[in-house]
Amino acid sequence: MTAMDLDELLHYGTAAPRHRPWPRATVTTSIWNEAIAGLAEGAWQLLGLWGEPACIHMALLEEAKGTIGVITLDCPERRYPSVGLHHVPALRLERAICDLYGLEAEGTLDPRPWLDHGNWDVRYPLAARPEPAATRKNYMFLPVEGAGVHQVPVGPVHAGIIEPGHFRITANGETVVRLETRFGYVHKGIEGLMAGATLASGARFAARTSGDSTVAYGLAFARAVEAALGVEAPARAAWLRALMAEIERLANHLGDFGAICNDASFALMLAHCGVLREKVLRVAHKAFGHRLMRDQIEPGGVTRDIDNEGIAAIRALVSDIRARFPALVELYDNTASLQDRTVTTGTVKADLVRQFAAGGFVGRAGSRAFDARRNLAYPPYERLDFEVPVLEAGDVNARVWIRIREIEQSLALVTQLLDGMPQGEVRIDLPVAGAACEGMTLVEGFRGDILVWLRLNEDNSIARCHFRDPSQFQWPLVEAAIEDNIVADFPLCNKSFNCSYSGHDL
Repeated sequence: MTAMDLDELLHYGTAAPRHRPWPRATVTTSIWNEAIAGLAEGAWQLLGLWGEPACIHMALLEEAKGTIGVITLDCPERRYPSVGLHHVPALRLERAICDLYGLEAEGTLDPRPWLDHGNWDVRYPLAARPEPAATRKNYMFLPVEGAGVHQVPVGPVHAGIIEPGHFRITANGETVVRLETRFGYVHKGIEGLMAGATLASGARFAARTSGDSTVAYGLAFARAVEAALGVEAPARAAWLRALMAEIERLANHLGDFGAICNDASFALMLAHCGVLREKVLRVAHKAFGHRLMRDQIEPGGVTRDIDNEGIAAIRALVSDIRARFPALVELYDNTASLQDRTVTTGTVKADLVRQFAAGGFVGRAGSRAFDARRNLAYPPYERLDFEVPVLEAGDVNARVWIRIREIEQSLALVTQLLDGMPQGEVRIDLPVAGAACEGMTLVEGFRGDILVWLRLNEDNSIARCHFRDPSQFQWPLVEAAIEDNIVADFPLCNKSFNCSYSGHDL
């Protein structure tokens, strides 16, 4: 099958009208299986897999050519050939689809529920005909095997003020031989809430999907709506959006840098980085009216412009971080006890990173040089000068250094954005669709690429909307990273990924 490229595959289907900017085609079971074979052979990467009551969608990326497309398979019998059977990154997505829509992946390697913990009033709540709730059963973790092997359960309630997630560590002495994760505790029913919502309500839902990425999600939703309607936000709005996105990236990377060091018992770095992060948040509030810049992005533009006082505050912030940050980097690099904890710890191999199409600092620390800002070059990044740092080691140290380099790049981008900010309007009035239309986008959040796909009704209300967080392809790599490390290094490995629970559980 690998002789066929993604464009050819899409030609074998029936094209969906008004799907922008990339094509979507409804295909036969045979072509669906060809797509699975291409994934298994590495011809392209899985960007997303999501359902509707009577069909299944799969978004694919042919990275070498930059080709993106969506294929759809009708499921009149509520079954479809399992993608996860041949391409493991799809397994959890299939489990979530089954819980929400009742669509069964035939031949799946793992039929266990994912989001449904047995507490819902119905089964398959988004199906055309939801079913009565089934009798609750205990979740069956993978069995313990081998002499001297024991298990260490962690969570779902943790010691800190963080989101819930369960980690089942199987160890031989202190050496971890397997980690199994279970999530779904913060499932919010986002897809159900989106169905029938107005664009204004949808934007608010998007901005609250994963709190530390409110700008990235707001931007992704807005761009998907604009793609569906065939419009672009004004140039000044695009630059303001990018400015907020880079400020959000700075805040999160600074927080992560300190928190990773803290998990290696170097609390001094947490204190210094915490001060810098707090300064970023305060400047964000001064410039945009909210510490996290929530609800500042909407379809068609942004809700407010920036004034001279806000610009001056951001410039002062950049100067302050540039003055203080190099000393922190030197402190990290020259502290032997830190290096002893982070170097060669929690390594993810490059072939696994590529198989899962892991984005963000997880992917770039393991040789995958994908960044939606550069590879897809949405406005205004095609006009900005920046580098995408890439390392090969794939360990905790590499993930730290990618964050360090991205902080440096974001500081340069913020300066470029302020220097080159065009004048003009910051929002446009959206046209009325008049007929069903669909849009999809990928936006680079601080963790990696966020996918949003949606369908609008003729009156611009939302028919369907699906989000895919970068963490959905990164959490499984946490399981791989901790193997052969000691139990005490689990918090350090986990923090070096800093995956989202909320974005993952949707």
